[in-house]
Amino acid sequence: MIPPSPQLAVSTVIFALRGTGTDSPATLWLPLVRRIREPFKGRWALPGGPIRASESLADAAGRNLLETTALTPNYLEQLYAFGTVDRSPGARVVSIVYWALVQAEEAERAAEGENVRWFPADELPGLAFDHNAIVDYALWRLRNKMEYSRIANAFLGERFTLAQLREVYEAVLLRSLDPANFRRQIDATKAIVPTEERQSGGRHRPPRLYRYNESFDLADNGPLPPSSSPSPTSSSSSSSSSSSSSASPSPRSTP
Repeated sequence: MIPPSPQLAVSTVIFALRGTGTDSPATLWLPLVRRIREPFKGRWALPGGPIRASESLADAAGRNLLETTALTPNYLEQLYAFGTVDRSPGARVVSIVYWALVQAEEAERAAEGENVRWFPADELPGLAFDHNAIVDYALWRLRNKMEYSRIANAFLGERFTLAQLREVYEAVLLRSLDPANFRRQIDATKAIVPTEERQSGGRHRPPRLYRYNESFDLADNGPLPPSSSPSPTSSSSSSSSSSSSSASPSPRSTP
């Protein structure tokens, strides 16, 4: 008997910076959807869904994001393919996982409710399937890229202060950075250039606004070096939920 062909689905890890109060530093958060059917009914999971025959993987990831969270991120990159044989009970499911970065303003407009909720990225509950391992891998990838690329730009607007840029690095890397050393290191990369504008408001001299050097790529999109990247581990997972083309957000996840 010929075994059935594997199912193919997409899931997405979405990171945004959010504060927990007026004076609290921003931290990484991500939206999760509550499973509304078995397996793992009632558990939180990454948003995702099926891939249509007529769309690319990136288009499928973007569409499923819009349908489940109402988000349309500017930064969307393929993270990894998770396809361990036993990751789905009753069916072989290969999940193409993307990760996305959104600015705080866009995250505030995202759908949220009983079945869609934001969680601190480093304080997640036990998720359905192997999604905790997927998030851990996405966090490693993000923190790795912060060290050598201009990926921090995805969390900021077109103009920003050095303090705002440093806050992004501190939130992602989970450590405080000396302002003077940070400025020297950023200046050495030549990745940002000063503008003639200054931030409005405040009682003191307004800080200068910067922008990213447009001759630099946002980030590399090549494969991870096999010698330096940790291998993602997969636990159990599930089969795809039924597809939906509704414009309104709906809770949906896949392995």
